[in-house]
Amino acid sequence: MEGKIEETLSVLIPVYNEEGNLSLLHDKLDAALKKTRKAYEIIFIDDGSSDGTMEILLDLREKNPNIKIISFSRNFGQTAALSAGIDFSKGDIIIPMDGDLQNDPEDIRHLLQKIEEGYDVVSGWRKDRKDPFWKRRVPSVIANKIISWIGGFLFMITDAH
Repeated sequence: MEGKIEETLSVLIPVYNEEGNLSLLHDKLDAALKKTRKAYEIIFIDDGSSDGTMEILLDLREKNPNIKIISFSRNFGQTAALSAGIDFSKGDIIIPMDGDLQNDPEDIRHLLQKIEEGYDVVSGWRKDRKDPFWKRRVPSVIANKIISWIGGFLFMITDAH
C-alpha cells in the first residue's frame, strides 16, 4: 500500500533455565511471525541460566538472523530482563512473551489485528494460569506494571473468578 509505514515487531522473551523449551518455542514463534509479513526481531534475555540455555540460543541465532540475545551474568528476575529487552528493542510494536511455552505465538496475530483496528495498546493474559503465586504470578504483575510505566499507559490486572 502506498504511503503506509511498515511496522517492525520486537518479541521479548526472558528465559531462565529453559533449554528444553527453546527450540520448539523458536520454531512456533518464527512461523507465527512470518505469517504477519512484518519485519521482526526476537530478543531472548538469558537471565543467568545455569543449564544449556545460552548454547541453544547461540545455535538458534546462527540459523536465524532475526534473533538477538541479551545475557545476564546472574539471575536478576523477569522484571529486569524485560526492562533490558525494552531498552534493546528496535521495534515499533513490543510483544513480551514467556519462554516456557505458556503463551501461544499464534495469538500474536490477534494482538496485531486490534492494533490495526486503531488501538494504541493491546494486552493479553492467560485466563487459567497454573503458575505458583509467589514464583511466577507476583513477578508477572510487577513486570506488567513496569511495562505500563515505561510505555506511559495504565492498565489494570484483575483475577476475576
